[in-house]
Amino acid sequence: MNKRFVLSVIAVSLMLACASFAQDAKYPTLTDAKPMFKAGPNHMDLAPRAPVAQLTQWNGSFKDLTGKTINFTMVGTDPSKTNTSSTIPVYIIPVRLKYGTQNGNHIFDPKNTVLSNGKTVINNIIASPIFDPGVDFTQGGTDLGTTQYIDAFQRGNFWSTVASNSSYHVLLGKPKVLAQKTITVPPSLGSVINNPFGSGIVGTYDINAFDAHLQTWMAAIKKINPGVLPIFITYDAYLTSGGCCIGGYHNANGAQPGGQTYSHATYVDSPGAFSQDVSALSHEIGEWMDDPFVDNRVNCRDNSIMEDGDPLEGESNYGGYPYTLNGFTYNLQSLVFIPYFGAPASTSVHSWLSFQNDEKKVCPGQ
Repeated sequence: MNKRFVLSVIAVSLMLACASFAQDAKYPTLTDAKPMFKAGPNHMDLAPRAPVAQLTQWNGSFKDLTGKTINFTMVGTDPSKTNTSSTIPVYIIPVRLKYGTQNGNHIFDPKNTVLSNGKTVINNIIASPIFDPGVDFTQGGTDLGTTQYIDAFQRGNFWSTVASNSSYHVLLGKPKVLAQKTITVPPSLGSVINNPFGSGIVGTYDINAFDAHLQTWMAAIKKINPGVLPIFITYDAYLTSGGCCIGGYHNANGAQPGGQTYSHATYVDSPGAFSQDVSALSHEIGEWMDDPFVDNRVNCRDNSIMEDGDPLEGESNYGGYPYTLNGFTYNLQSLVFIPYFGAPASTSVHSWLSFQNDEKKVCPGQ
């Protein structure tokens, strides 16, 4: 088990024991909640049979510190061979979770819930640095550009070549919001509970049941194809898999180059809680960028695939750092660069192992 993750669990336990969260006695309180994210396994059996488009992607490789060659596929174009900007079309699908009288009698609605800044959950996500290129990301004195967060991360990831390729970007298109979907959660698969990481209440729902809905919707929505990224958004809800709490996941139906990638993230509006505002989304989109088909295998004991968000989720504030944009302070989770997985240190900006320089050691096993 990841040492950092163990420390995170201990920290959460202390929080649960000591903090005076505003909780409601009529809802259950979990004492064994763990902050988690998931990825895969790839649904190879659901691969598109005749994809009308493909995700913009490139293939690369490096020799890791153990002397083994790591082959990978990432979103965008090869930064060592191109100096272009790629934009990936995005569709956001809000998912409304409805709980009946037997499991909480509450509705969590990301499309219509209005936050303290007057925006709905969905509109606040669209206004965030995930999509709005309004933040100048300067890391360690080096200006990576005024751009979207994940693009700044990827530029820093390959700064050894991108520094001289000023036009290289991998951007997310302005999201198109599709019709909201509703899931009526059966008592056997989820309920309303007190937020184990903060104040207020949250809903829970089994991840496999949730993903089955996503598969049905993606098959029925004609606008979704392998060339676009569908993102499913829940509000104040955690998924479960043998325990709570999962803040998001990314996956693919089929392998590269024609597989369908997709992602889910929850938006929690309790200050300081796990998956606060867009922190879970930044985690999942960062991992989608560097491992879109969840099959970039690495020689690490804490990760079998190139999941660049997982190593930092156990840090303070769950790895999140505050960025203010459009009058709202968002939390963006730091992400590790590929040198963490054994690539040459010189690949990334300042030879750092992570975007915020908050990781000092390569992955266990390197």
